[in-house]
Amino acid sequence: MVEIRINVTIKAIPEKIYNALTTQEGLASWWAKQTTAKPEVGFVNVFIFGKFRNEMKVTKLTPNKKVEWKCINSIEEWVGTDISFDMEEKEGSTILRFTHAGWRAVTDTFAGCTYDWALFMKSLKSLCETGTGTPH
Repeated sequence: MVEIRINVTIKAIPEKIYNALTTQEGLASWWAKQTTAKPEVGFVNVFIFGKFRNEMKVTKLTPNKKVEWKCINSIEEWVGTDISFDMEEKEGSTILRFTHAGWRAVTDTFAGCTYDWALFMKSLKSLCETGTGTPH
């Protein structure tokens, strides 16, 4: 199994990032404008990207520290994968460690998603630092 890993330093407190990762308004502001989400373990967040639908079950929430999802419906290569966001406050900023784990192989889709996730991490950083992200 392979995984996508991205670390990004965000000039914001963990609470601001956690809210962007767990609330419908936050997620719609950096990832997918068409989002249904709740900050509740067991809730299935839904993200619409044009004709694509991603359903992520919230599996872990540790306020201002960690968010984890399990992909239960999406493109075939995503189903069963795990997405996590780990936050560590350091010197007035937050280090966000993003992981999309459980990929069965390195494919063209994996490579494309690596690029897309990097763009969305930039969007999340922008949202938390400036108030404006670039969601799909």
